[in-house]
Amino acid sequence: MSAYKPNSRHLREVLIFCFNMKKSAAEAHRMLSNTNGEAAISERMCREWLQRFMNGDFDVKDQHTGGREKVFEDAELEALLDQDSCQTQQELAGSLGVTQ
Repeated sequence: MSAYKPNSRHLREVLIFCFNMKKSAAEAHRMLSNTNGEAAISERMCREWLQRFMNGDFDVKDQHTGGREKVFEDAELEALLDQDSCQTQQELAGSLGVTQ
């Protein structure tokens, strides 16, 4: 057996092939499971990705899921960033009178 372990992106690319072959989520999952065993994604994930493809979204790159927005503890720093978000850390530290 091969030592190759597919990553998530590789599996999503295979799902595009399954989508083009008009496979259902169950069929695609079965194919992935038979080929990759434990490394295969779930049938639910197959369904979600196939739905994305049906909606025209074929971007299989890993995407940041957002998460919590960054919160500044220092209101003065936040005000400086609101004025000009392109300031360097050195410039911000100088304006605040602190070390970088």
